[in-house]
Amino acid sequence: MTQPTPIDSETLVLPAQAARTDRFIYIAVPWSPAGGGMYKVADYLIQAQARETPEHAAQLRPLDTRGPGPAWSSFVSLGKAMWQIARGRFSGSLAGVHVNMAERLSMFRKGMIVITCYVLRVPVVIHLHAQTKNFYRSLPLFAQDVVRWMFSLASTVIVIGSGPRRFVIEDLGVNPKKVDIVINGVPGPAQAPQRRIAADGIRRVLFVGRLCEPKGVSDLLGALAKASFDRSKVEVTLAGNGDIARYEAMARSLGIDSFVKFAGWCDQDKVDELLGRADLLVLPSHDEVMPLVVLEALGRGVAVVCTPVGELPTVLADGENACFVPVGDVDKLAATLGRVLNDDELLLRLGREGRKLYERQFSLQRFFTSVSRVHQRHFGISGKLPELEAAQEPVE
Repeated sequence: MTQPTPIDSETLVLPAQAARTDRFIYIAVPWSPAGGGMYKVADYLIQAQARETPEHAAQLRPLDTRGPGPAWSSFVSLGKAMWQIARGRFSGSLAGVHVNMAERLSMFRKGMIVITCYVLRVPVVIHLHAQTKNFYRSLPLFAQDVVRWMFSLASTVIVIGSGPRRFVIEDLGVNPKKVDIVINGVPGPAQAPQRRIAADGIRRVLFVGRLCEPKGVSDLLGALAKASFDRSKVEVTLAGNGDIARYEAMARSLGIDSFVKFAGWCDQDKVDELLGRADLLVLPSHDEVMPLVVLEALGRGVAVVCTPVGELPTVLADGENACFVPVGDVDKLAATLGRVLNDDELLLRLGREGRKLYERQFSLQRFFTSVSRVHQRHFGISGKLPELEAAQEPVE
């Protein structure tokens, strides 16, 4: 149980209110695919509740904090979001606000939402999605003070792993009792897919993410040019927006354009289709927290080759349910791709073990239950029936 805060939900949510079916919780996030991982996490939460359709739980509703236009126009959407919070507060229906936060402008836009909730005495949970330590330390001291104050207003802070937890406690000064670790979860097939090598013998490799240097795209293309495998039996798809023309030119110059294709930006349905056909997901990122596409690949029994960045080394085991390659090591990436793609047994085993890990840790239902428990504790109600979540293990 967390310590009381200036916006302690016990002063706002009475036990009798928890039975009201008109209560709702705002999930504050850029509500469009441009919101990236934050949008997907919020969308998955709302999808999870829709599947359960509980009658006596709070409804999870998206609260768009960004809008579809350019950055300057986001302040219009931000103002509208603040008005919606006020209207919900004074109607008595708003139970709390779950703020999904990253770095840069996201941090300061969402900070306005947190401050609005504090002024209106609406309990608020901050859900931190990015590796914000370097960004925070680059800020001038007065801005660091504002960030620390903003985080102090939250009832609790949700982080994705032990690294972000240390940052929130040590750098931002948040009481350890007010920090919850909740590992992301993603949808996946109810039953483990029966993976097998395609009848045509082609191994299909997939990259999903923005095409840019921090995602390791140049490393991947360079590794594909060096890897030892039969190019007629490998098909590589890079799905994502970014500087596509540049990387297409690089693939041509490396002589790998015959088996490397660029799909451009793909919506979630298209990504699901690509994952359903893939044998291997490769993500040689230079910096991540907990990339959702890796969890999605695990859920579908797709083997994973990735860099040990962010929280990935704390949840994946090298050689057991994934293969790690050092950041920026093109030769190692080439060797690992060659080894996995030339060994059908290893390729299928990585997929099977990844699916087992998904079932234990990364299912959408587990994630929804963990977040619901946080909401129940701080908002007095959640999107899941209390009697159902009481049977689950506590949040770490």
